Amino acid sequence: MKIVNQSYRKKDAMQLVTGQPVYTDDLVPNDCLLVKVLRSPHANAIIESINTAIAAKVPDIEAIYTWEDVDQDGERCTYAGQTYPEPSPYDRLLLDRHVRFVGDIVAIVAGKTEKAVDKALSLIKVKYQLLDAVLDFRTALDNPVLVHPEDTWKAHCPVGADNKRNLCAHEVIEDGEVDKILAECDVVIDQTTHTKAVQQDMMEPFVTYCSIDTYGRLNVLSSTQIVFHCRRIIANALHIPKTMVRVVKPRVGGGFGAKQSCVSEMYPAFVTWKTKKPSKMIFSRYECHIASSPRHEMEVRVRLGATKEGKIRAIDLYTLSNTGAYGEHGPTTVGLSGHKSIPLYRTEAFRFGFDVVYTNLQAAGAYRGYGAPQGIFAVESAVNELAARLKMDPIKLREMNITREGDIMPAYYGAPNTSCALDRCLEQVREMSGWEQKFPLQQLPDGKVRTMGVAIAMQGSSIPYCDVGGATLKINDEGHYTLLIGAADMGTGCDTVLAQMAAEVLECDYDNITVFGADTDASPYDSGSYASSTTYITGKAVEICAQRLRGKICQLGARLLECGTDQVVFDGREVRDTVSDKAVSLFDIATASMVNNDIALEETVEQNSVLSPPPFMAGVAEVETDLLTGEAQVVNFYASVDCGTPVNPHLAKVQTEGGILQGIGMALMENVTYSPKGRIYENSFMQYKVPCREDIGHIYVDFVSSYEESGPFGAKSVGELVINTPAPAIADAIYQATGKRFMTLPITPEKIAMGVDEE
Repeated sequence: MKIVNQSYRKKDAMQLVTGQPVYTDDLVPNDCLLVKVLRSPHANAIIESINTAIAAKVPDIEAIYTWEDVDQDGERCTYAGQTYPEPSPYDRLLLDRHVRFVGDIVAIVAGKTEKAVDKALSLIKVKYQLLDAVLDFRTALDNPVLVHPEDTWKAHCPVGADNKRNLCAHEVIEDGEVDKILAECDVVIDQTTHTKAVQQDMMEPFVTYCSIDTYGRLNVLSSTQIVFHCRRIIANALHIPKTMVRVVKPRVGGGFGAKQSCVSEMYPAFVTWKTKKPSKMIFSRYECHIASSPRHEMEVRVRLGATKEGKIRAIDLYTLSNTGAYGEHGPTTVGLSGHKSIPLYRTEAFRFGFDVVYTNLQAAGAYRGYGAPQGIFAVESAVNELAARLKMDPIKLREMNITREGDIMPAYYGAPNTSCALDRCLEQVREMSGWEQKFPLQQLPDGKVRTMGVAIAMQGSSIPYCDVGGATLKINDEGHYTLLIGAADMGTGCDTVLAQMAAEVLECDYDNITVFGADTDASPYDSGSYASSTTYITGKAVEICAQRLRGKICQLGARLLECGTDQVVFDGREVRDTVSDKAVSLFDIATASMVNNDIALEETVEQNSVLSPPPFMAGVAEVETDLLTGEAQVVNFYASVDCGTPVNPHLAKVQTEGGILQGIGMALMENVTYSPKGRIYENSFMQYKVPCREDIGHIYVDFVSSYEESGPFGAKSVGELVINTPAPAIADAIYQATGKRFMTLPITPEKIAMGVDEE
């Protein structure tokens, strides 16, 4: 391979680093209406009355909308960006009389200036009927207080949901005689972990601009990962035809799953549809913290049984997940807590059960890893505890039990393990980290201790039988190409890696591929950038598309050479007749395609997969802990990753480093806590701590390549996998230092110093 597996610079690198206008707000005209919303101060209430008369008289106010402007008995929708029919229940109205968490929408205000809008918001008078609230997700199931008592609530898929029980999803899956085997085991680890909600905190907040085009259609320019799902969600929320909505994505300043839900789009869309005037909405950082779509809080109980020699025989896992006030991604995130953790190990039996419950707290959503970090923290913590009980090396214990290439994985939907280098990842990370010399503990001269912990992880590559990736390739003047995609580059570099794949097949320079995306009017259909699907699914579509376009180039070239298609070859520059040795250049072929021609030099491919081949990773955290103050810092993190063929090793490395950093934040500092009335305490970066450069030492990343036959050029995913190992590895390193195993994240200095693990 000449271009794939090479570290090309990102397509948009120079525009980004030189501060060119590429993001949504950069492209918005100055004279559009500014949209803000009034938010509920109560966790559960009915709006008895709302007076907007005085607010409406504020100069420069264009419009104010309340629940009275929305049919309260109309069909509800979901804001989750998922393929229709969405597993997430339809439990939302654009404006609802019933507000269900502190921060829920009460009114929409649009005006010409921010000063006018802020003044109008302060003048709206609302009378609430306060209701009891469900704030503890452990008490939510079958609680007499219902978060969604309405009869218009609807679940389109059979996910075990029942709004009259505060239940968003329920299922139990098992294989083998779990209880019998656990009773026979020499050692049974039975422990429960608790992972709090954490925020994506992408640099660019939620931002949307809307306008009406020449044909009277609603045009939406938004920082989103899901242009096609976004079109459907907006149309459903506004009760307008989907043909009247167009969604376009410019550069996205980070998403990490937050922008897989439509968090901001509906409100300016509603304003523009009503007023026919352009409008925009930009979430404040405060709003991003109290009314967005953080990771699901989960409590995971693991029972893990093994022989005294260390053979893991059975895993029983139960997850209780808190979806908050609305069910976005609730039925689907929870599945990964078991299906991406249990299959890491060969077992004789497993059981995986879960309940996803509604509470009167901020609604959760998608976040990198999508449920796998919570489950992997639980299972890997149990495996580390097993190693401690048996006085075994944690890496050796894993080497005895891990899944290997060719295995059938019952807990991974019975799928085959088609490509796997996890054993080599463990071997590599052992060597990278100096495990043999450093584990478990080094006493430092200043009284601190330096310890090590290990964890492994897997993810998936798309949602099998569901995700669709689309690509269109066409040849232009002078023989350069345009690649049209519906996937969203949100900083990950998918525009770059997809261009590399096309260039590899077409044997052209990487710079000869121009990438356009994503636009619901022009791009081929694509489910969107989520579920670790873009490189694997959309990439395969690009590969096939480029191969077919090569065939058409040869077909037209053969016509120009007056020979059969079967006797020509194409080397990226010209089509040559292998019999006469005559050739026609790509420039001349492109020119000929525009005159008296019936062979369209463009191709569109839609691709899906029945497989979701897992990427694998092993990670070792080297942590320095001050036992007096409780301060713990990751001084080194070592990662060995199997993502099949890394299409662009540099971008894969950067993604890995970023995911590890987020995992470190989840493990040590990021926290969402609530007041007794359901108000979030950590509502700004002053309170909500994310790791910065000074919070870590060095991250070392290397790749161990397997080859995935079903993927483009042997590639699998990498984007989500890499967030999964830091938390359990860091927790075990802290255990080696303190002798206490912390089961609730984050593990703060206060907890370490006092030796307590608060719930």
